[in-house]
Amino acid sequence: MKQADLVLSGGGVKGIALAGAVSALVSKGYVPQRVSGTSAGALVGAVLAAATHRGDLSSALLEDLAMSIDYSGFLDPGPVERIPVLGPAWGVLSGDGIYRGDALRRWVAAQLADYGVETFADLAIDDPQLPPEQRYRLVVTVADVTLGQLVRLPWDYERVYGLNPDEQSVADAVRASTAIPFFFRPATLASSAGRASTLVDGGLLSNFPIDSLDRIDGKPPRWPTFGVTLLPNLPADNEQVIPALRPLHLLGGPTLLEQVVTTILVGRDQAYLNQPWVGARTIRIDTSEVGVLDFDLSQPEKETLYGDGLRAGEAFLSTWDWTEYLTRFR
Repeated sequence: MKQADLVLSGGGVKGIALAGAVSALVSKGYVPQRVSGTSAGALVGAVLAAATHRGDLSSALLEDLAMSIDYSGFLDPGPVERIPVLGPAWGVLSGDGIYRGDALRRWVAAQLADYGVETFADLAIDDPQLPPEQRYRLVVTVADVTLGQLVRLPWDYERVYGLNPDEQSVADAVRASTAIPFFFRPATLASSAGRASTLVDGGLLSNFPIDSLDRIDGKPPRWPTFGVTLLPNLPADNEQVIPALRPLHLLGGPTLLEQVVTTILVGRDQAYLNQPWVGARTIRIDTSEVGVLDFDLSQPEKETLYGDGLRAGEAFLSTWDWTEYLTRFR
């Protein structure tokens, strides 16, 4: 058994490729200790963390997960948003989003229930080398637009909101991390003092939080932290990302709004990936043929995404050398 931490990027329906890359790692004997994810990475990471926590993780499980996700089932417009043309336009302009996100939350909750996971207490780990607030199998990145800051759940429940992390729903945290702006309705979280915060997709501030699980005490890492990222490079491939936001094409597009949202979601992390110590531990999957919001994926398209992730993971591992990485960068 080889231990590793995982950081999974956002990328909408491209998240199927994440499962393929992780399957390559599992096939080589790696067992994830902690998983950090944003948006699609939070969704896949939650199931991955739950399966690992219960000792059920396998390549077969990951492939089954990838093939069974029905993204079209996550599209649940409210009564107003069902009105042709005007409904989606209202959802975007009002900020309430085109879809409610309730179906996505129910799916996540059902998957986690199969492993006996409901709250973060069910994903707690005993690791005295970690700060107490970080002793959980899963952490998801969320943007709190009320406070104007990035939060990591469950780590920040007590510090920011005065809430007991062990009592908080994992599915609620994942739902907040996947609330793509203007597409899904934002999530709401009430602090212990009664202050309501509006939460949206963590990719707004960090789509690929590769440093979230790194040690901050100056000591060498105990094991690798592997990253998996899905989105193409910017700016050269920006036009490949923007058409994926088709629900925002209200006046013909792409619009400046789409370009701004797209750059916010991926621009910061693309720059970070250019750092050699980040690129050296990151599995990069070319998923440019699929749009972020192509929720009507066919079964062959799912299989292609999973296969792309699997091959990218295998190619990465064929040249990975932990000792060499430590010597060069740590």
